[in-house]
Amino acid sequence: MTMTPEQATRFADVFARLAANVEQALQGKPHVVRLSLVALLSEGHLLLEDAPGTGKTSLARAIAESVRGTSSRIQFTPDLLPGDITGVSVYDQSARAFEFRPGPVFATVLLADEINRASPKTQSALLEVMEEGRVTVDGRSHPVGDPFMVIATQNPVEQAGTYRLPEAQLDRFLIKTSIGYPDHATTLRILEGSIERAHSTTLPAIITSEGVTVLAAEARTAHVDPSINDYIVRLVQATRDAPETRLGASVRAALALSRAARTYAASSGRHYVVPDDVKSLAEPVLAHRLLLDPEAEFDGVSASSLIGQLLLEVAPPGEPTAA
Repeated sequence: MTMTPEQATRFADVFARLAANVEQALQGKPHVVRLSLVALLSEGHLLLEDAPGTGKTSLARAIAESVRGTSSRIQFTPDLLPGDITGVSVYDQSARAFEFRPGPVFATVLLADEINRASPKTQSALLEVMEEGRVTVDGRSHPVGDPFMVIATQNPVEQAGTYRLPEAQLDRFLIKTSIGYPDHATTLRILEGSIERAHSTTLPAIITSEGVTVLAAEARTAHVDPSINDYIVRLVQATRDAPETRLGASVRAALALSRAARTYAASSGRHYVVPDDVKSLAEPVLAHRLLLDPEAEFDGVSASSLIGQLLLEVAPPGEPTAA
């Protein structure tokens, strides 16, 4: 069933109220908030590469409170073990059986802070849950619940003692973006409201966790014209053919871009996707999935600049007819 114009209007209204609520905690960053909510309602995960103190924890907590969910935070360190994330089985002497003690991954929104500071073995503990929404401990699967979103952070400044995320794990993040520092006016507003500590305030819930699941299902029904799908495929293929790349975007990347574009369109009050939706999301969805050639990096080429160049070279289709 295809989304109707009335459903798109309602979707955009709820999305706008969610964004306004989250922006109370993360001021002056409407674009980042929108991308975060697109990731949530596309049933995807978010990777933030940012310096400390830019509001990453506040963003995760605000999203969880806005959807009446739970949030947890894991500080990734070199001595962190996979069981510290997923949970462990503990032997109950009275029952003479092993009892599963769930870890912090069992939350609506999980903040994986400085994920690249943990060992690859520990990082891989998130692979199954990010893809399938469950963890397997001692041969038994445990669903983490729905909705579920990972917001992982990386510090781009201090790289000593870190482990680069492998391409297979980067590919599981729907969107990568950066919050950045607020401008002068926004910083002044933050200082003026700093009498009450940030973690002592609670945001009102806009919808329930069940409501998020309903919205995500509705977003999947937004119409994508065949010409838009062709545009996405040509963009993805261009990342593979570009001489600057050693590894281009995968099929999972194409699916992610299509899924995110549907949500982005619905958040704009449209029941169909237009080329501008794809253009707006191409960099945050595709750039982190590319592996550049070392010579291109030496020449100053970045994944983001390459996506920008490909958007100029790959011709978009005309406006699709609304379904």
